[in-house]
Amino acid sequence: MKKGILIAASFVATSLISCKKNESGNKGIVKGDSSEQVVLADNGKVDSTIGYNVDVNGKKTIKTDYVYKATDGTLVKVVYNYDPKESNVSITSNKKTFILDKKESTGTETTYEKDEMKATVKGDSLILHQGNNIIELVKTKI
Repeated sequence: MKKGILIAASFVATSLISCKKNESGNKGIVKGDSSEQVVLADNGKVDSTIGYNVDVNGKKTIKTDYVYKATDGTLVKVVYNYDPKESNVSITSNKKTFILDKKESTGTETTYEKDEMKATVKGDSLILHQGNNIIELVKTKI
């Protein structure tokens, strides 16, 4: 009986010692450099409005979508597409979508244009020029 308990105890002790985890990991593996950029929201967490790693023919793009509010209360969905070949913005309101191409960008202001429509983005505001109409939009949080 004592001999059986002694054998069982030594078996358990041997098992515990041999199953010790190595906390430092495998030193033969080289960690890759992650050059991905992550945009943080105002609260310090990853901005959920940005679609990371959208793969287009092997190249990564970033798409961000926001909801803007016009002065009359109308909500407008705006999607910024940063493709390796071209950058544009799509503006959706009243079941109509307009896609404008990026024309120029300074440090504080970006301009998008197509045909007779022009959008100027500065901070949280977006100003649309469509013919003689000027529509002012402000980024909102729903």
